[in-house]
Amino acid sequence: MDVLNRVSGVTRRIVERSKPARERYLQSIAGGNSAGPRRQALGCANQAHGFAACGEHDKSLLRSGSGGNLAILTSYNDMLSAHQPYERFPEIIRAAAREAGGAAQVAGGIPAMCDGITQGETGMELSLFSRDVIALSTAVALSHQSFDAAVYLGICDKIVPGMVIGALSFGSLPAVFLPSGPMTSGFSNDDRKLMRQRYAEGQITREELLNAEAQSYHSPGTCTFYGTANTNQMMMEIMGLHLPGSSFVNANTPLRDALTRAGTRRALAITALGAEYTPVGRLLDERVFVNGLVGLLATGGSTNHTMHMVAMAAAAGIELRWDDFAELAEVVPSLVRVYPNGKADVNHFHAAGGMGFLIRELLGAGLLHPDVQTIAGPGLSRYTQEPFLGADGELVWREGVAVSGESKLLRPAAEPFESHGGLGVLDGNLGRAIVKTSAIAPERHTIEGMVRTFHSQEEMQGAFLAGELHRDIICVVRFQGPRANGMPELHKLLPPLQAVQNHGFKVALITDGRLSGASGDVLAAIHLTPEAADGGPIAKLRDGDIVRIDANTHEMNVLVEPAEWERREPAVEDLSESDHGVGRELFRMFRRTVGTPDAGASIFSSAAR
Repeated sequence: MDVLNRVSGVTRRIVERSKPARERYLQSIAGGNSAGPRRQALGCANQAHGFAACGEHDKSLLRSGSGGNLAILTSYNDMLSAHQPYERFPEIIRAAAREAGGAAQVAGGIPAMCDGITQGETGMELSLFSRDVIALSTAVALSHQSFDAAVYLGICDKIVPGMVIGALSFGSLPAVFLPSGPMTSGFSNDDRKLMRQRYAEGQITREELLNAEAQSYHSPGTCTFYGTANTNQMMMEIMGLHLPGSSFVNANTPLRDALTRAGTRRALAITALGAEYTPVGRLLDERVFVNGLVGLLATGGSTNHTMHMVAMAAAAGIELRWDDFAELAEVVPSLVRVYPNGKADVNHFHAAGGMGFLIRELLGAGLLHPDVQTIAGPGLSRYTQEPFLGADGELVWREGVAVSGESKLLRPAAEPFESHGGLGVLDGNLGRAIVKTSAIAPERHTIEGMVRTFHSQEEMQGAFLAGELHRDIICVVRFQGPRANGMPELHKLLPPLQAVQNHGFKVALITDGRLSGASGDVLAAIHLTPEAADGGPIAKLRDGDIVRIDANTHEMNVLVEPAEWERREPAVEDLSESDHGVGRELFRMFRRTVGTPDAGASIFSSAAR
């Protein structure tokens, strides 16, 4: 009963605190249920511009037909493996729309950058802000007001959250998200991590490391580890924006194509022109966001979503807080062990029972709201099913497996890996931070140690190569927050910290930057707020200070005499280098106006300056 009370209690508090903003939002999207196709409300010249380039069939429908028109918003590019499969999607969608009596047009291209390519490079300083650019791009694409629903082709880190924020700005339109699917399994993630550590210690050559990386990232589709991209897919399914069982079907397969066609048909079926009108702004209510939080916690998903979920909810007039994550984490069990939380990848997870098994277990344990709206219809129970191709090649759904195919990576709620969700909020005299413990051994959940401060990844790497970190140590990497340099992911920190830890030393990290879903097995207090560039307490730390981090009691404090701590002046840093180069000068406004991480680190945040 405590579980049920906790989930309902958190939901109730979210509803109560969000009520004024949610009511304003719902009023703003009311009246979107038009009597006819939206394009017919435009002037003649406006309409003619909209169908001028179409073929005769689509032109005829768009000119005088009564069928719906789908907006295709695509993040296709052929540089990024997860987005390359989208090259084929518009033609598949157009054909399926015609068969269903409608039309589909590419409404706009959405920028998609890859943290895997930019990690450790200057371009990473644009990464978090790209989410808000994607939201803006989505709004621009939909601003022609010629569409009755939209299908979203996006999958990776900032793309899906940005698209959701943009979709909610047109909340009267139905929204269906169509994933491209993961690549097949290659060189194991665990072995690749070891190769990175060995390279950091100079034990293998760059060519050997590149060969291992190329065997890991080897074909079209998403990366197979459970980082932000695949957390996005889990979340879109458990929140009812994907078709059931569609998140982890491999890219460029007949089943994947069948799901894309089915998603297109479903998008046309839920427009205001039919009897199942399902506007995305109403679908994504408080209960749906709580379901997303539960999915995040049960699977050990990306810490980036402690910001993305807050920002997405805000776009729907819903106020999520880090306290909601922490409170739910106390009762949501950990049911999944996929790298970096285990050795398996998302293909193994899918084969073991995947989303259908996970959702059935969470529903059975009373952890999900079952009576929500989804693009597949009312109620979440449909999402315990899996899609298959029948003997005639048609798409069919069957009830998913009742028993996990591999208990080492997917477990029932009655036999979890842990009784808690593996995500917490640390509080203390250094501020607030996120900690992810799902991949960290229990004996490493608490550390008290001496601080060494750095102002960049490169500075810390230099100390590692000089042998200065091979001791019990808490590394503090500051001036990495959104106002300082855009809050880049600090992946370069992990191999050296893991190497030091593997030599038997106690290691932890404190930063106002990000580590994302690949945060791994080092105790890390991340997203620290207030950040150093705001004069936050992290800027007062000095080399040799003693800090205690306790992920069990959710505390983080510097053990300095209070009077001395009060007297200290915060360190300052020349941040002008982040003002220019690789496009960073164009994002100066973002750094000046961005909200804090606990408010979503968004330029749209009500807490933004």
